[in-house]
Amino acid sequence: MTDAQFLEWLSGAAGLARRVALVEVDTDTPRYLCSAPYTTQPGDTPANRMYLPCIETGVSFSERLSLDATGNPAISAGDIDVANDDGALDSWLDDVWVNRAVRVYIGDVAWPRAQFRLVFAGVCADLHAGSAGRLSISLRSKLERLNTPVTEQLIGGTSANKDRIRPVGFGECHNISPVLVDEGQQEFLCSSRELERIIEARSNGAPLTITPDLYNGRFRMTTAIYGQITASVQFGLPYVNTVAGIIQLLATQWGTPSQRLTAADMDAANLAAFGAAHPQPVGVYLSDRANVMSVCQQLAASVGAQLTVSSTGLLRLVKVQLPGNGAPVAIGPADWEAGSLTLKQRPEVIAGVKLGYCRNWTVQSTLETGIPPAHAQLYGQEWLTVSARSSAVAARYRLHGDAQQVDTLLLREADAQAEANRRLALWSAPRSVFSLRGYAHLLGLELGQAVMLTAPRWGLNAGQLGQVVGLSRDWLAGRIDVEVLI
Repeated sequence: MTDAQFLEWLSGAAGLARRVALVEVDTDTPRYLCSAPYTTQPGDTPANRMYLPCIETGVSFSERLSLDATGNPAISAGDIDVANDDGALDSWLDDVWVNRAVRVYIGDVAWPRAQFRLVFAGVCADLHAGSAGRLSISLRSKLERLNTPVTEQLIGGTSANKDRIRPVGFGECHNISPVLVDEGQQEFLCSSRELERIIEARSNGAPLTITPDLYNGRFRMTTAIYGQITASVQFGLPYVNTVAGIIQLLATQWGTPSQRLTAADMDAANLAAFGAAHPQPVGVYLSDRANVMSVCQQLAASVGAQLTVSSTGLLRLVKVQLPGNGAPVAIGPADWEAGSLTLKQRPEVIAGVKLGYCRNWTVQSTLETGIPPAHAQLYGQEWLTVSARSSAVAARYRLHGDAQQVDTLLLREADAQAEANRRLALWSAPRSVFSLRGYAHLLGLELGQAVMLTAPRWGLNAGQLGQVVGLSRDWLAGRIDVEVLI
């Protein structure tokens, strides 16, 4: 069955669709639930599996992109209500549901199991009793699996730093503070990963001669330790220094092993296209506990993107931009319920953008080692900055000229300036977010997708190019709430 045929079935255009949702949860005792009686056919794999008809409400799931300066979207969420009037399912509350995989399929009660479509793949946040006669399964996207520490490995040994987290870096970072791990050998640890290169090492800002051990992420000093030791380093073999590349490393190779994503969880086409379009070098250094998801979002936000997952659970990078991604999908009055189109939000107009870039990971404000004053000044500030400003917009909207600084993990001035200019161009003009309740044939929309929105009001008569920034799907009802940025 093609995508077009599936959406046609959902819309009921080919006859009465007898929709049924199948929910599979990987608890210790796997649970198989459905919204209407359903048993797999003898020729299915597995054969004759009975799903428990206890789902009480529509299977819905909401997701949206952030339109604020942080670029951090809310974790996508949804709920499935389960009938429990007689208390027969009370024992389910004793099971572990947290972080267990859950899959939702939609199909017709007459279909063989193989024809059902996966419409959601994520994790359970928990199972709770919504009322005396109902249990609720709280759903989260697969991003929840990245909500774990990057590493909890300690340095160990006998040094004074033995109980510290082993530092780890990605891309290129300037002036980090490596950790002394062997005072007798004057050995410092830069990262628990291999190193591509130690660009330089310094003592109180003055260059040092060292003996590198790239394989073990370390170096030894050849002179006595004096003052603050720092280093500028390129991390990892193979060396990866782009947003898409580092995010894939973090998602698949770091964090709690049982929670890591796999190559099968990646939207390979999206990530490859994003990587090709965003080659800007970045770097991040983690010398203490850090969260995988937070670090990934910080990397993505550096180029105005956000970490999301598709409806079927594939990790993607989506950039808030106009127009959106791909060929625009035409949406007009015939595609939504009458009266459902509303003007939901008017994002704030801005007159300036200020971005921090090329982070100095060890701020040293009192260097007295005879280095040039200009160099000493650089070591005393955490960020270099760029700005973009529109005097005309500031005057027209009576806005203050100074923009609040937003920090990025970009390394080069040209890249930071280009991103500042892009953000100013996007948000220095009035924007609108429209909301509508679409029919079943729009259920295939994804966050970030381009649309051509046409309506008889709000200047949309001739159609306006926009981007999908919010979705809330109800597969059983065959409806989808869509938010479009224009």
